[in-house]
Amino acid sequence: MVYAFGRKTEGDGTMRTLLGGKGANLAEMTSIGLPVPPGFTITTDTCAEYYKQGKKLPKGLMDEVAKQLNALEKQRGKKFGDPSDPLLVSVRSGAAVSMPGMMDTILNLGLNDQAVKGLAKKTGNERFAYDAYRRLINMYGDVVMGVDHHHFEDAFSTIKAKYNVELDTMVPAEGLKELCEAYKEVYKKHVGESFPQSPLKQLELAIKAVFGSWNADKAISYRRIEGMTGLNGTAVNVQTMVFGNMGDDCGTGVAFTRNPSTGENKFYGEFLVNAQGEDVVAGIRTPQPVADMPRWNKDIYKRLLEIKGILEDHYTDMQDIEFTIEQGELFMLQTRTGKRTGAAAVNIACDMVKEKRIDEKTALMRIPAGDLTQLLLPSFDPKAKEKNKAMTRGLPASPGASVGHPAFTANEAVERAHKGEKVILVRKETSPEDVDGMHSAVGILTSTGGMTSHAAVVARGWGKCCVAGAGA
Repeated sequence: MVYAFGRKTEGDGTMRTLLGGKGANLAEMTSIGLPVPPGFTITTDTCAEYYKQGKKLPKGLMDEVAKQLNALEKQRGKKFGDPSDPLLVSVRSGAAVSMPGMMDTILNLGLNDQAVKGLAKKTGNERFAYDAYRRLINMYGDVVMGVDHHHFEDAFSTIKAKYNVELDTMVPAEGLKELCEAYKEVYKKHVGESFPQSPLKQLELAIKAVFGSWNADKAISYRRIEGMTGLNGTAVNVQTMVFGNMGDDCGTGVAFTRNPSTGENKFYGEFLVNAQGEDVVAGIRTPQPVADMPRWNKDIYKRLLEIKGILEDHYTDMQDIEFTIEQGELFMLQTRTGKRTGAAAVNIACDMVKEKRIDEKTALMRIPAGDLTQLLLPSFDPKAKEKNKAMTRGLPASPGASVGHPAFTANEAVERAHKGEKVILVRKETSPEDVDGMHSAVGILTSTGGMTSHAAVVARGWGKCCVAGAGA
C-alpha cells in the first residue's frame, strides 16, 4: 500500500498506474540523483479500496504510514509532533494522468500550538514559524473540513489593514501570531470544534481528504472534459517539508524546460522569493520571470539549468517542474510532461528530432489532432489594435485572441455560454473550482497570477486565450 522514495527508493517512473504520476516521478528523480526531499507514496489501489469500503481507510494502512514516518524521522533527525524540533510533511495528490490543480494539497502538516513555538526557537525565525502555521490552518480548514477559504482571506485582510501593509510578506511576526489565533477562531466557528493538535490525526484526515478530492466536482469535471476513464483514483504523496518561506535566501518556483506557448528551447518559468509553492500555482501573487533569477542567486539558476538538461535527456520530452530553495539549497518537488499549445507541440517535436532525442515516428505521435487545430488560433487585426486603446496589460499566459462579454463567476460563464453567448471569464485569480467556467469561456482574464498559474496551465492545454496578472 505504501512505497518509499528518497534515500531508499522502492518505485520508479514506470509505475504511474500504481504510484500516480507525481509519486512515480519523485521516485525516478531520486534514482537519477536529483535532490528530492524524502517521503512515501500511498498507492492508487489504496484509493480504490478506500471507496470500496465506504470511504474508510483500509485496515493496516495507518500502521504502514507510521513505519514510513519512523523511517523519515531517522533520516531527518526530527520527530513528527515533537514540540521542540518537529518533522513537518506535505500531503499531495497524484493521479496516473496529470490533472493540474484539480486535487488537493496540504503543507506544513504536523504543526500545533506547541510545535510552532519549538519551530520558532529552533530556526530563530518566529515570523517563518507562524507563517507556516497559518498556512496549515488555512489549507487544512479548506481541504479537509470544507471551510471556504474566503473566510480565512477576510481574516488576513483585517490583519493587513491593522498593520497597514499590502503584501502577505510584509506582515510582521506579531501580526502572524494574531492571524493564527484568528484562523483558529474561523476554523472553530465553521467546523464546530478546535483545530486538531494531534499531528497523527491531522495526517490521517488529510489522507482521507486527498482520496476524497478524487471525486470532487472540479476533478470529475476535468476528467469529463479531458475524456479520462479507467483510472483507479489518486495516490497520496507524503513528503518531508522544505521551506521557501524562511527568508530572502529562500524561494519557490514553477518552470518548463521549454516555452510551452511557442516551443522555443528556452528555460521558461516563474519564481517567488520567501514563499511556498502554492503561492505560485494558485496565482495569489504575481511572480518574477525565472530569467531574472541570476540577479537573486546565480548559483541556483545555474543548477536549475543543469537539472533542465538532465530531465530532458532522461525523459526525452519537455518537462514541467516545481522546485523550492531553502536557505540557498535547491530541492526538486515535481516533474511531469508539460502541457503545451498546438504550436509548441509541433516545434518541440521537430526540435527534438533535430537534437536526436527522439525519432520522427515518436515526434508524430506526440502531436494530437486537436493540437493541429490550435495552429489556426485567431489573432487581432493589427489595424484594429491601432484604432483602439488598451484598457490594461497582462502576461500572455496562453496565445490567441478572443472577444466576448465579461462573466465574473464560473457559474455565470457556464449559464451564459449555454445560452449561446461568447463570454470571457474575468477573475482575480482562477481556482480549480472554476474549471467548468474556464471550459465554457472563449477566453480567461485574471488580475493576479503569472505564466505558470493554474489558469495559464489549464488554458494552454485547452488552446484557450488567457491573459494573467492584468491587475496593474
